[in-house]
Amino acid sequence: MPNRASLAPMLLAIAALLVAMVSYQCGAALAKHLFPLVGAQGATAYRLGLGALILLLLRRPWRSPRGRAGRRALWGYGLSMGAMNLMFYLALRTIPLGIAVALEFIGPLTLALFSSRRALDVLWIALVVAGLLLLLPLRGRLGVLDPVGVAYALGAGVGWVLYIVLGQKAGASHGGDAVTLGTSIAALLAIPAGLAHAGTALFSPALLPFALGVAVLSSALPYSLEMIALVRMPARTFSTLLSIEPAIAAVAGAMFLGERLETLQWLAILAIIAASAGTALSVRRPALAEPQIG
Repeated sequence: MPNRASLAPMLLAIAALLVAMVSYQCGAALAKHLFPLVGAQGATAYRLGLGALILLLLRRPWRSPRGRAGRRALWGYGLSMGAMNLMFYLALRTIPLGIAVALEFIGPLTLALFSSRRALDVLWIALVVAGLLLLLPLRGRLGVLDPVGVAYALGAGVGWVLYIVLGQKAGASHGGDAVTLGTSIAALLAIPAGLAHAGTALFSPALLPFALGVAVLSSALPYSLEMIALVRMPARTFSTLLSIEPAIAAVAGAMFLGERLETLQWLAILAIIAASAGTALSVRRPALAEPQIG
């Protein structure tokens, strides 16, 4: 009985994190279906705008007013979140979901590698480089990736790094309200971009169920599930499990979007996953954390 009692929280945490990752990618797949109607910009506005509204209603951060400390970090955190989400959805217009997530994942993976000074990191860096060489449009082969989409995905990875660095500072100053406030700031960037692109189409009642689905699957539900995981498992375990997200994204893309990857692209994703898992297991203090993106 004691062993079962001690194992139950970890199993709950693993299950919560896996469901959260699946939720993220299902939300991204649903958002991609909205692209022909409101564009990537409109889908981003739905995700962050409605996601912020849901979180504000759930958390009600105004009940705990805070001083001016950490405001710059909070605004940087929120703006980087908005830019990251917008660039990620722009990448999804022209490249498959699994590849976009793998390319974006290189950002926090690089941050984690720079936080360690072990000789073994050379292997993980080599795997990342191998994955990039297989993914990036460096050769004129059939099925080459759109370079603009690749650039957006890599840009989203840079945004992910800023999200992690500034999010740590914002969290230290604003605690559990940092995500809610940061998402609200991100919405201030995403909503004007969505309105500029889609106009009044954003307010179509017929799209509201899909918009709510994107907001819940990509924001409210995974945020809650990740918190369950974070308080019940070590950071290293969290980061290691997180490394399978590009594979989950590729499967979601195949199931819901009909996206099919070439063998070399699957090998590239596996190389990046191996580098991420290896880094999480080898560094003493993993810097890799999960942003709320999809």
